[in-house]
Amino acid sequence: MSYDLVIIGSGPGGYSAAVRAGQYGLKTAIIEKDPKLGGTCLHVGCVPTKALLHSAEVWDYFVHPGDQGISCDNPTLNYPAVLDRKDNIVSKHAKGIDFLMKKNKVEVIKGFGVLKGGGKIEIKTADGVREIESKNIIIATGSEARMLPGLTPDPAYLLTNVEILKMNTVPKSLAIIGAGAVGVEFGSIFSRFGTQVTILEMLPRLVPVEDEEISKELARNFKKAGIRCETGAKAENIRRTGNGVALTVTLANGTKEQLEAEKLLVAVGRKPNTESIGLANTKVEVDRGFIKVDGFQRTSEPGVYAIGDVVAGTPQLAHVATMEGMVAVGHMAGKDVKPINKNRIPGCTYTEPGIGSVGMTEAQARAAGHDIKVGKFPFSGNSKASILGHHEGFVKIIGDAKYGEILGVHIIGPHGYELIAEAVTAMEAEATVESMMATIHAHPTLYEAVGEAFNAVYGLAINA
Repeated sequence: MSYDLVIIGSGPGGYSAAVRAGQYGLKTAIIEKDPKLGGTCLHVGCVPTKALLHSAEVWDYFVHPGDQGISCDNPTLNYPAVLDRKDNIVSKHAKGIDFLMKKNKVEVIKGFGVLKGGGKIEIKTADGVREIESKNIIIATGSEARMLPGLTPDPAYLLTNVEILKMNTVPKSLAIIGAGAVGVEFGSIFSRFGTQVTILEMLPRLVPVEDEEISKELARNFKKAGIRCETGAKAENIRRTGNGVALTVTLANGTKEQLEAEKLLVAVGRKPNTESIGLANTKVEVDRGFIKVDGFQRTSEPGVYAIGDVVAGTPQLAHVATMEGMVAVGHMAGKDVKPINKNRIPGCTYTEPGIGSVGMTEAQARAAGHDIKVGKFPFSGNSKASILGHHEGFVKIIGDAKYGEILGVHIIGPHGYELIAEAVTAMEAEATVESMMATIHAHPTLYEAVGEAFNAVYGLAINA
């Protein structure tokens, strides 16, 4: 059997690329080793995590109803029902992907795909082994959670993003190693559900990829929420106890502490799924397991592209994988496509308060030699934030002092992960600080704060 395109992996990048290929009239197949399409993001990542975060946000209103002028005595959290809701959302969207494959005439092959070179792919299925060939191949095999050396996940006490989503009760205490997006999001979820949360991070601050002021504001809000955060900390001697897990923590000041918790979440990054997919049979070049590609997502093997978490040098984000898929399919179909601008990739962290960012941090802009102006506007000056009862955080704009180029936008506050969209669009359209100052923002809205922050670059914010 011969195809125009075969995609290995059905996560956001893989299935989106398959849809686009079908729209372009390419004879396409997608190979997936798991029973359902959708990959990590849909089943044990982005979607179920955000479903839990929404439930945690709603629960927080019930726990503090007086803030809204509402009486609500003795509310109860039905966590199994929360999990059912999460699972129903996942199931709905998995069925939606099945529909999209049929609608766009994409053949779905259940099995494990291995590259054999020369456009050939061996597929190991429940019924045996078969071989197909294709003019083009996209590697979209994604990633899996890294585990600390010498440890393996255990649903009873040692968790990754997979096991923690399957817990049927809310733990009394949870220790988290790693303060990237995964660690702080789960910390935000379970703290609001009543868990005593401790976050340990080796680096000097939470969410290390974000602007330093964003990290400080998140740490301040987590402390206010009762989440213990230890940065510059090292965890070792992790062991099972009768009631959960114990570990030795070396704090930033050098003192050692014995920490115990009911559960331990390891959130120290993700590794690419490239070990067993037959790269040795091709000319594909790798760097520490990550696949090297050019701007059109092409590998060193003719006709073989790679997208998503397996790609070297791009953030491991679902929306990045999707756009890389659009670039790869557009290129092989002869369309006019342009490579991804890595300075236009939004980063979103769905904590409370939420984080959204794009472009350079202040430190990066200064290090790059830019003469910058910085504008900040606090959500405490935003009417809609006050209405919501969530007025912590701020919007921070980094602009070029001479030309008004928007170099970076960083938001922490209510729905910051949604508000960043305006900034991404502005930067992609090459808008300036001045043109954003002239953009009318509706009142009362949260995104007014973005407009005010652009005005603040020149000291002209109205409500601050």
